[in-house]
Amino acid sequence: MTLKKDPSASQVVTDYIAGFEDWRGDTLKRLRKRIGKADPGLKEEFKWGVPVWSARVNVLAISGFKNHVKINFFKGAELEDPDGLFNAGLDAKTMRSIDLHEGDEIDGDAFTNLVRAAVAQDQGE
Repeated sequence: MTLKKDPSASQVVTDYIAGFEDWRGDTLKRLRKRIGKADPGLKEEFKWGVPVWSARVNVLAISGFKNHVKINFFKGAELEDPDGLFNAGLDAKTMRSIDLHEGDEIDGDAFTNLVRAAVAQDQGE
């Protein structure tokens, strides 16, 4: 199965990421690839000015800011985070985030597992 992409949304996401010509663009590219591998059935969209992946509902979004890259899990408060990836939005009612700054590395396997858990949660598993 391949990642479900709206051709126009996919190009907008590609253009969005290409707009970051430094470490943020590289980080966003790696995250996009890992999200696609974590669950190829996720639908890639562009909402609220950022890339969003959804199953039945919105699962996660990635965005670039001046000094960091943010990964938002829409229902992250309901997820277990055994590897301690969440480091932002910890007091939010439903959302949890991971902020990455220049030089930060994310544990790829732990991130993949978190994406898969978010998808499973969305599917009611």
